[in-house]
Amino acid sequence: MTTMKIAQCQLPVPVDKSETIALLERTFSEIAPLGVDFVMFPEMFCCPYQVENFPRYAEEEQGPMWKACSDLARAHHVNFSAGSMPERDPSGQIHNTAYVFDRSGRQVAKHRKMHLFDIDVRGGQRFKESETLAAGNAVTTFETEFGTFGLCVCYDFRFPELGRLMALDGAQVILVPAAFNMTTGPAHWETMFRSQALNNQVFAIGTAPARDETASYISWGHSIVTDPWGQVVSQMDEKPGVCVAELNLSRVHDVREQLPLLKHLRTDVYELVRTHGA
Repeated sequence: MTTMKIAQCQLPVPVDKSETIALLERTFSEIAPLGVDFVMFPEMFCCPYQVENFPRYAEEEQGPMWKACSDLARAHHVNFSAGSMPERDPSGQIHNTAYVFDRSGRQVAKHRKMHLFDIDVRGGQRFKESETLAAGNAVTTFETEFGTFGLCVCYDFRFPELGRLMALDGAQVILVPAAFNMTTGPAHWETMFRSQALNNQVFAIGTAPARDETASYISWGHSIVTDPWGQVVSQMDEKPGVCVAELNLSRVHDVREQLPLLKHLRTDVYELVRTHGA
């Protein structure tokens, strides 16, 4: 299939998990008549974005929030990129983890954020995920009925090596649940998605939480889709809502044939070398 409809859900982040599940169910019911193929949620859609909250809200894989997401994908027969959520691994470490479910509710991808968001911008945002989170170490691509997709979380996408590795693995679409803030969002959000999309000749899809001015970490919002030519297909504002984009995936092949960047890599001179975990 060459055409895909994706619904980006730019949502508020409830404090209570039962409210989150109710929001999930209500959102899926509203989307149902739109006939989309993919639904995508934001980074930490079920956990207010504060380092001290990650251990408090963390669940093991196949926990209640995971199950709610799987059940909704199956009930609505839709592919679901379930943003990211705090995951507690068997050793007790906490990860910022993105799951993807297919139309049957089967988990088809899992990515643990591998670049932890530890920043201190003078006069702007300070945040340190490493205070409570552990980093993943895998480059994540997976197969869908539409072809190969890549998956990463927010700060991961700032690293061009990761985007390139996903493209070299065959990714035509890269899904990025994310939560840029009021410092980095206006400065870098659109530029990053456009540059990663054009350099790797992919559709790059970033889905963010809606802005909450009362939160300690304020999301920029502006969920975005960029195409293999580096153009913006769609971009939301900061408010809660759903944006549906129709993607013609043959555009990836066309652009790569006309401007064959990936074929022109000088692997005799340079190459990306993976180590363990990837």
